[in-house]
Amino acid sequence: MPIFQIEQLEKFEMPGITHRTVAGPRQGVESMEVWVQTIAPGAATPVHRHACEEVVVVLTGSGECTEDGVTRQFGPDTTLVIAPDVVHRIVNTSAEDLRLVSALGMAPVRVKTADGKPLPVPWEAPSRT
Repeated sequence: MPIFQIEQLEKFEMPGITHRTVAGPRQGVESMEVWVQTIAPGAATPVHRHACEEVVVVLTGSGECTEDGVTRQFGPDTTLVIAPDVVHRIVNTSAEDLRLVSALGMAPVRVKTADGKPLPVPWEAPSRT
């Protein structure tokens, strides 16, 4: 049984977002991925989709999630369930970091734009370690 210290896993940065894949192909997981992300105040994920379910557990902060043009508010200690291929975006609307854990039902997760084109994200690149 592999055990990984989250802070020792490779960290990736996008504007306003820190990402670590805590379980996925690099950790020996073949059928899903688990991500830990921190979204800075005012920052947001890109508008995107992926061909799998996503369950987002909000640990701290609050924000809004827009799915197919419908925006809903959420706070800490909540769970968001996003269906496969639903166009969505998460925005941190709070004054504190939005920290979340996401479980995605495929590996590797291929992130796409709203119109289905590949959306390169840094954690899809070959490992730097």
